[in-house]
Parts: sequence; structure tokens; C-alpha cells
Amino acid sequence: MHPILFHIGPVIIPSYGAMAALGVLLALALVQRTAQSAGVNSTQVWNLCIIALFTAIVGSRLLLIVVNWTVLRSHPAWLLGLAMIHHPLLAGVAAAFAVTAAAVYMRAQHMPLGSTADALAAPLALFMALEQFGALLAGSGYGTWSTMPWAVTFTSSFAARWSGTPLGIPLHPVQAYSALAFLTISIFLLVCLPARRQAGDIAGLWLVASGVAIYFTEFWRDTRGRGVVLHGFLDGPQIAAIVLVLAGAFVLRQRKGEVPPAIAASVNASEDLHD
Repeated sequence: MHPILFHIGPVIIPSYGAMAALGVLLALALVQRTAQSAGVNSTQVWNLCIIALFTAIVGSRLLLIVVNWTVLRSHPAWLLGLAMIHHPLLAGVAAAFAVTAAAVYMRAQHMPLGSTADALAAPLALFMALEQFGALLAGSGYGTWSTMPWAVTFTSSFAARWSGTPLGIPLHPVQAYSALAFLTISIFLLVCLPARRQAGDIAGLWLVASGVAIYFTEFWRDTRGRGVVLHGFLDGPQIAAIVLVLAGAFVLRQRKGEVPPAIAASVNASEDLHD
């Protein structure tokens, strides 16, 4: 595929970074609309996204520096290559930093948890779709060997250098499978958001659907570096996927608590009419 999108003189623009950046921009644009549908302050949600994104990037890269400090001391120029490293563990660490920062900001701003999570669900799924498309171009998170007519073969040495992608071998385009799944989830959540019955329902659906998508696409993804457990029966992302599904099921079972603003306004209007 194409790990390098284009050159600007000596500057390399990697496909993964470009697609991830595009995903962030589209998600930020979409969250302005979903925030209104969810009845939360769009400015606060925007600020939350920026803080979470910045924390995820800085936190994950600082972790890389700490882990590779001995090597970087001997080869300081390698610091420039850290942005090219993609790994499921690194993604998990970035997500943990982002969630922590978002939780702190939401608590400080007294933002409603359920409605805020509902506003973030579809944009996050859209970002994950673009991120996976970038991974396909870069060869990151590559699939297993395949004889399917739609198999992809990587030939770029940059894919091998940055992601360890095997070259000259037809592989399942598992990143495309994942991108299509997350794009479908995003559209589904957008359709469901105006009709939600309770705050948190959309977030619960996102947790369940994303967990299912991650779990099944992992069957076509190469397991190297993904934390194989139970003698290969599961890998790290699949365990995380199971946790997501269980968390989503728990959220969806909570039938009491915060009521969506639109529903609350409708109930109040009905009570006023009766009075």
C-alpha cells in the first residue's frame, strides 16, 4: 500500500498520521452536531475532546521515551521516528490517558456523564474508521495470510520498518474490515441519537458494537505483538473487546438516572399543560 502519502521536499507526510488527523478533524466537526442532539454544551464537549486528544498524544509518546530512554540517549535522532510507531499496547495507553483527562475535565465542569458520552460516541466511531483506513495504507495492524481476491500485498520498506509488515505476501485487509465496521457503527449511532430513551443509551450501544467489531476482526489480524493469551485462543484486543461489551451491557441495563434534556423538556411541557 502507501505508508507515505506524499513528500514536501525532504519532509515525509505519513499516510497513517494524515488519516488520523483527518479523522480527528471530522470527529470534532461532527461532535458539534451530536452535542446539540444530546443536549450538552458544545463548547465544553469541544474543549474536552482537545484536552483528551492532547493528553493521549503526549502521554503515549512520553511513555515511548521512558521505555526507550537507554537507546535514545545513544541515538537522539531516533526521537523523530517515535511518531511512526503504531502498536496496540500504545493505543491502549493513549486511550487510558484520554479517558482519565476527559473524566477530570467533566468532573471539574460538572458535565452530565451520560449525555456527554452519547455526544462523543458517533464521532469517536468515525475517528476509528479513519484511523483504521490510515493503518491499512501504512500496513499497521496487518492481517493474516489470505488467498482471497481482495487480499493486499505490501511492498514498501517503510511499512516493514515502521510496522513490521511482511512484504510480498497477500494478507487480509483486516484494517478495511475494521474501518467499514466502525463507519457503520458511526452511522447507526447518528440515526439512534435523536430517538434515545435515556441518557447513556448511545454510549452503551457504542461500547457493545465496538467490542463486537474489535473481537471478530481480530480473527483476521496477525497476532504478533498483540498479547496472545490462553495459548492463542484470545489476544489482548479481544480481551479489551469483551470488557467493552460487558461495560456496554451494564450501561444499557441502567434504566434509572439522568434523563435526556429533550425528553425532560417534553415531560415538563406535558405537565404544564395538565396544570
